[in-house]
Amino acid sequence: MSTHTEPERPISLAAPSGIDRAAHHRLDEAWLAAAWSHPTTRVFVVSGGQVLIDDTPDGGSGIVMTPAFEAPVTETHRYFLGTDEDGVRYFALQKDALPGRMDQSARPAGLREAGLLLSPRDAGLMVHAVALENWQRMHRFCSRCGERTVVAAAGHIRRCPGCGAEHYPRTDPAVIMLVTDEHDRALLGRQVHWPEGRFSTLAGFVEPGESIEQSVIREVWEEAGVRVGTVEYVASQPWPFPYSLMLGFTARAVTSEITVDGEEIQEARWFSREDLRAAFESGEVLPPAGISIAARLVELWYGEPLPRPTP
Repeated sequence: MSTHTEPERPISLAAPSGIDRAAHHRLDEAWLAAAWSHPTTRVFVVSGGQVLIDDTPDGGSGIVMTPAFEAPVTETHRYFLGTDEDGVRYFALQKDALPGRMDQSARPAGLREAGLLLSPRDAGLMVHAVALENWQRMHRFCSRCGERTVVAAAGHIRRCPGCGAEHYPRTDPAVIMLVTDEHDRALLGRQVHWPEGRFSTLAGFVEPGESIEQSVIREVWEEAGVRVGTVEYVASQPWPFPYSLMLGFTARAVTSEITVDGEEIQEARWFSREDLRAAFESGEVLPPAGISIAARLVELWYGEPLPRPTP
């Protein structure tokens, strides 16, 4: 596997956030207590994959944060996310519902909506918090003995009081790839459950005992019936829906005949740049979601930003 140069446009949800996760503090209860009570500490609530966001003076959006003394009460689901270069500590609180807001401009938002609006710092904090919340909600019992586990390490471990097992946040590696052929056409597919016209790159999960290169080759063959040779790594993107890590690649096809599996992929087509531009302009093809690494992979080949739907 060879490496590919980084795309000029940063991968959404993967730009440097400026946050030091400071993992060495997660087991230091005295430090965490002091950090929580510090006046500069900032806290936000995460619930069901959403946070409250508000408009910022620069035209973007930011997570609604409060000092710790104004935050809702919770002792169990308090997650330490890290510190910034100014020494500000950040915590997320997992709650059953987001707090009400008097400010009419504040609104709940998930990552798909907020990811393109937030600063790299806030996007990084939100990705971290949403990933922890998803894992915490879905892994409350010990997989070894069935006992209910308890939160530890500032939200990054669940411990079993019954058998002593420790459980760590789950991350599922998945490959996502922009396949091109000898004519420099791009292979894009449409999943069965997607709306009519939505096309994107092929993707799939890495299987046990499989390298990521093998996974790229297998997934393209299974989904589209196309054989690929050279595989080049581009970039990765955390994708906490609920707990994936997308590993982005380009791949060169050595065959061109398409046979879709009909289960995951309903349709797949080769597009030249001219074909894709015309399809975008006519509305025949809808581009992949702007927050996703899929959009960046297509843009890397396409040579310019993809059109975005008008709000």
